[in-house]
Amino acid sequence: MKTRAAVMYKHNEPVIVEELELDEPKANEVLVRTAASGVCHSDLSVVTGAIYYDAAVVLGHEGAGIIERVGADVTDFQPGDHVILSFVSYCGGCRMCQMEKVCLCESYDVPRGFQLDGTYRLHNKSGDAILQMARIATMSEYMVVPQQNLVKIDKDYALEKAALVGCGVTTGVGAVLNTAKVEPGSSVAVIGTGGVGLNAIQGAVLAQAEQIIAVDIAEKKLDFAKSFGATDAVNAATCDPVEAVRELTDGLGVDYAFEVIGNPKTIVQAYRMVRAAGTAVIVGMAHHEMDVSIPAQHLVSTERQLIGSFYGSCHPRVDMPKLLRLYTEGKLKLDELITRHYRLEQINEAFADMEAGENARGVIVFN
Repeated sequence: MKTRAAVMYKHNEPVIVEELELDEPKANEVLVRTAASGVCHSDLSVVTGAIYYDAAVVLGHEGAGIIERVGADVTDFQPGDHVILSFVSYCGGCRMCQMEKVCLCESYDVPRGFQLDGTYRLHNKSGDAILQMARIATMSEYMVVPQQNLVKIDKDYALEKAALVGCGVTTGVGAVLNTAKVEPGSSVAVIGTGGVGLNAIQGAVLAQAEQIIAVDIAEKKLDFAKSFGATDAVNAATCDPVEAVRELTDGLGVDYAFEVIGNPKTIVQAYRMVRAAGTAVIVGMAHHEMDVSIPAQHLVSTERQLIGSFYGSCHPRVDMPKLLRLYTEGKLKLDELITRHYRLEQINEAFADMEAGENARGVIVFN
């Protein structure tokens, strides 16, 4: 069948929207009609090569849609089901899955962008293989994906709102609640207040943090942060953010700092912002060739912790419905996250707006 999709052919060049051929689902796979796809910085990181794919790839890893067809051996889903796409596949039986670390599942050693059987489902008019970002590729009208990457949701939820739970909401809120387990009354700093950072702020609100300091270089994004629950704002373009955060915490530093950019400089800043025995949580995905330098002795003498958080340490089929329930209860903002809708053909404009800090979250909507 045919599907129109946003394809990255060459790094650091405009994304191409074109018609591709999509194969039918094989065993344990489903065909999903995409309803909405969030525009996330990780998509742009594929374009720049920070998250590296060595062949042409359809972008998109944050989305929701409706199942159209199912392949053989699909047991948990049927046509008509509404689903959120998870960008991790997990088996449920390996050591990591048994430890409730399903995002770190050890069972699927498959090259990035291929399906679980090591093949692909998309190709262009020249017959070339086209990979799928995160094995899903939500910036396509249709997707063939493993059933392991699906989370069934109630049909009452608007799919454009549910799509955001596929990455940004789960990653940000989960980093606070699941990875760091922020305690009530704590002080928190969030470096980078884009889509994921705003949700880290929402997570801190849910955790009942007493002080939530937003750090960014764009005033508009800091304004977004305040509307999502930040109690203080620091413009890192006009001051030393580490010193500013320390001044706001009586010279001690925060209990928890979340770096949501993926930059070695800001990772070090997050580490320096936390007080003795505090925790710096790295959420942003840095370029795959970059390293971070931390004073080795300082790690010991202050007992600060530096930890990573992948996908908010979530269990998709447990945490995503829970987040939607929080939205229904008025405890989590989803409507306010969406500041602009785009057509698929506007993907390059959506990336430009994101880099300019214009949006809390841009969303591509499909007919």
